Amino acid sequence: MDDQACPRCKTTKYRNPSLKLMVNVCGHTLCESCVDLLFLKGSGSCPQCNVALRRNNFRIQLFEDPMVEKEVDIRKRILRDYNKKEDDFNTLQEYNDYLEEIETIIYNLCNNIDIIGTNKRIEQYKKDNREIIQRNRTRMGREEIELEEMLELEKTQEELRRQELLNLEAEQKKKKAREKEALIDELMCSGKDANAIVNEFAVKVEKLREEEKQLPPPPKPATQFSSGIKFGRSADHHFLPVPKVEEGPVYIHERPVLYMEGPAAPPVQEIESRGYMAHVRAENLTERAGGYRATYACQRALLEAMQGLFHGAAVTN
Repeated sequence: MDDQACPRCKTTKYRNPSLKLMVNVCGHTLCESCVDLLFLKGSGSCPQCNVALRRNNFRIQLFEDPMVEKEVDIRKRILRDYNKKEDDFNTLQEYNDYLEEIETIIYNLCNNIDIIGTNKRIEQYKKDNREIIQRNRTRMGREEIELEEMLELEKTQEELRRQELLNLEAEQKKKKAREKEALIDELMCSGKDANAIVNEFAVKVEKLREEEKQLPPPPKPATQFSSGIKFGRSADHHFLPVPKVEEGPVYIHERPVLYMEGPAAPPVQEIESRGYMAHVRAENLTERAGGYRATYACQRALLEAMQGLFHGAAVTN
């Protein structure tokens, strides 16, 4: 990076460490001072290729190779319009051909190959696919908002963790200072042997450290609801489509037929009046809230006990 220099004023980063190189859509670099001087009126031409440029399109160079900056700028501009997804194509081969076309356009613009024909090709594509481009831009806008919310949430969590660490370090420093003062006071005022006092203090400190290690970590702040939906302003979450299931005939409930080989169990109304509930545990409030009654269990027990008994009318001569 020290060898980088402004092609106009020849200033290098080695001579001027605060040098800021800037790049525009043509891919050629200029230092910030030359940009301010040449584009004082807001627009001008590149000193190397004479392409018309605007002052507000200059940005700080991030990569060492300015051609990489040019390709990144062209790729962003092309992908704003060529924003179809794989779902927009019938076959995978059509989608691959579409991606190949994008790379061909970017390569031509980066290497100044058939610029006029490539731009006409882009304009024709934008005219033929205007509705799809607008729809995908709206969808991408929502995705960018969700991504920004996730980044903001991560930034907030990182700040909270950093603040917790700072508070913990400050508390540990205060604690060590208090322990040191307590040790000095005890050495000054106590009549015990100094070595015994220091040993007791060391044992006490070691015990406190062991207790701190056994403490559970602090709970992390909640980032989503119990259903899995994350906090955020956006309410448009992309869920998987519900699989289609072939519907059969409508279910009709039929009361089951019980074949009894014994006397019929008494109804619920008679179970309590006849004293069947005398040795059955009554339901608690939680069970009652769930719809359970002790009489149901008693009735089922009576039913199971009686349905296997052979019972017939007395035969008389």
